[in-house]
Amino acid sequence: MIHGRGAKAEDILSLVDELARPEFAYFAPQASGNTWYPNRFSAPISSNEPWLSSALAFISDVLDQMIQTIRPERIMILGFSQGACLALEYAARNARRYGGVVGLSGALIGPDDTPRDYKGSLEGTPVFLGCSDVDFHVPKERVQQSAEVFRKLGGEVTERLYPNMAHTINQDEIDFVRGMMRTLVASF
Repeated sequence: MIHGRGAKAEDILSLVDELARPEFAYFAPQASGNTWYPNRFSAPISSNEPWLSSALAFISDVLDQMIQTIRPERIMILGFSQGACLALEYAARNARRYGGVVGLSGALIGPDDTPRDYKGSLEGTPVFLGCSDVDFHVPKERVQQSAEVFRKLGGEVTERLYPNMAHTINQDEIDFVRGMMRTLVASF
C-alpha cells in the first residue's frame, strides 16, 4: 500500500478497516519527507530524478523481501494519488503475474508522449484504475492511457471514472478492491 504526496504510511493503512480482509498482511512503506518524488507525475521524468528511481528501488526492495515468503501472484500492489502513480509505474516496469494492481487516482508517470514500451507480461493480473473524471491532479485521459498500456501488458483491466468526484477514494472503489481480494483468496 503506497501513500500519496504529503501523507504517511499510516494514512494509506487506514484503508485496512474499510477493506475488511483480515486474512491479508498489509505493508505500507514510508516515503522520506512524505513524498516519493518532487514534481507532478506528468512532469518530464528527468525532473523527478533521482527521487523517482530511488522510490522505485525502495518499492522493489520491499517486494523482494515479501517475495521471499509470499509468491508474487499472491501480492497486491495498491496506491493512492502519488502512491498510485508509483505503484502503476512499478508494475508496468516490472511486469509479471501479481495478485492485483490497484491505482486509485493515479496514472503512469511521465508526460503524455513518454514511450510506454515496457517489457514482460502481467499474465492476466487483475488491474483496477479508479479516478474522478475531473480530477485536478490526474486527467481522465491519462487514466485511460494507463489502462490501455496495462491491457497491452496482458492485464485484466477494470477502469472506472467517477463523475465529478473529488481527489479521494469512494465506496465503489473500496468494494471493488475488496472483491479483488476475495477472488484472490478463493484462488488459493
